[in-house]
Amino acid sequence: MARGQRARGAGVMAASMLGSAGDPLGLGVSSLLRRRPPWGLRARVQRMPGPTVSGRSVAAASGPGPSGTGHYCLELLRKRDYEGYLCSLLLPAESRSSAFALRAFNVELAQVKDSVSEKTIGLMRMQFWKKTVEDIYCDNPPHQPVAIELWKAVKRHNLTKRWLMKIIDEREKNLDDKPYRNIQELENYAENTQSSVLYLTLEILGIKDLHADHAASHIGKAQGIVTCLRATPYHGSRRKVFLPMDICMLHGVSQEDFLRRNQDKNVRNVIYDIASQAHLHLQHARSFHKSVPVKALPAFLQTVSLEDYLKKIQRVDFDIFHPSLQQKNTLLPLSLYIQSWRKRY
Repeated sequence: MARGQRARGAGVMAASMLGSAGDPLGLGVSSLLRRRPPWGLRARVQRMPGPTVSGRSVAAASGPGPSGTGHYCLELLRKRDYEGYLCSLLLPAESRSSAFALRAFNVELAQVKDSVSEKTIGLMRMQFWKKTVEDIYCDNPPHQPVAIELWKAVKRHNLTKRWLMKIIDEREKNLDDKPYRNIQELENYAENTQSSVLYLTLEILGIKDLHADHAASHIGKAQGIVTCLRATPYHGSRRKVFLPMDICMLHGVSQEDFLRRNQDKNVRNVIYDIASQAHLHLQHARSFHKSVPVKALPAFLQTVSLEDYLKKIQRVDFDIFHPSLQQKNTLLPLSLYIQSWRKRY
């Protein structure tokens, strides 16, 4: 298979018609891929008053104390999804509590896989969240902090149930602990999880726009790919590898190469290919920038951290195990604020 320029936009209408994307952060394809010829992949927390309903929901809304449920979501996010926490802080004040609830819900689902020793237990937890979402839309949330805050968000913004269920269903399928067979499978997983979170965030912001949805789809895919890369050293320490098998096979790399932290050229080529695809999705998302409503831009601030990681992995010549990739960017809050002020993504 020869290396050729190719963009994937699975799940997004008109992705194949995209032209050259703008690059406000100055990281073009030629910059990211200067190591090799360019190619795509072939291969202030403000607690909002809860809605008024009767029955058990009123009791549930009281939570474990004054603003206790909202504080629980905020702290969960700050500890488990710090980048999402920072991005949520920069949303309009009237949207923050709902965004905290949504992202806390995503964190609850994401940590199921690593917190259970048996798939059966994981399936039981996923079933709990499926029933919880059903109960939320019946105004009958269980006495669980994230569920209560999510119910408030659903009532306040009329969030689409389908996106919430997609996140659960995809996380449930991912309990199998199998590597992705190909890059499309990883992209589909990212679309149904990360992109779904962004679609819901747009609803929280009151945005209904096709261009914003297209951008959200690509950003979500980039987020999923980067997350897979960032987690590779952690997964390797647990004797697991989830990188797309098609790209590994293309370069003659086995799972054992990653478990042994092999740093030869072929291993770096695998990482290069996967990182290239993530960057390509960021480019496509930015091609919609002039058409996306300004009010939607805060939902896409996570592109700052994605860009930061891709720059760092380029600097270390695509060595996925380099210690610098595991260091927290202390300037991220400032970078997010500047990007928010510039109204770019």
